[in-house]
Amino acid sequence: MPLVRIDVTAGRSPKELQAISQAVHEAIVDEYRIPERDYFHILTEHPAGQLVAQDAGLGFERSDAVVMLQIFTQRGRSVEAKQSLYARIHEALGGVGVAGEDIFLGYVENGPEDWTFGFGRAQYLTGELKVPATS
Repeated sequence: MPLVRIDVTAGRSPKELQAISQAVHEAIVDEYRIPERDYFHILTEHPAGQLVAQDAGLGFERSDAVVMLQIFTQRGRSVEAKQSLYARIHEALGGVGVAGEDIFLGYVENGPEDWTFGFGRAQYLTGELKVPATS
């Protein structure tokens, strides 16, 4: 059950924003085999100049159309699984018009004790939800 934050500079249409969100979701579903309804995204638009994403010394320029992603998910997936996810997200976002140099992703892991889906309970710990498989 990843929680995904998507930050973009204002100016995209609602349809474009939905396409970006859906592309990321489908990549996660495909790669991590999570249920389709495990869809938790926060899309935030920022005024021009409020997102800064330089090249970190890699020698390329990003445009104002940068898409910054943060994925919060259960720990335990292999390096290979993560790299496969990154490649799949790149491919999926390319399919909706986001250039490769405009994709920036941070991946954050945590455990079952770090989630509540409501009612003040950690449902992975109480057994109300099954802890997702990580492979």
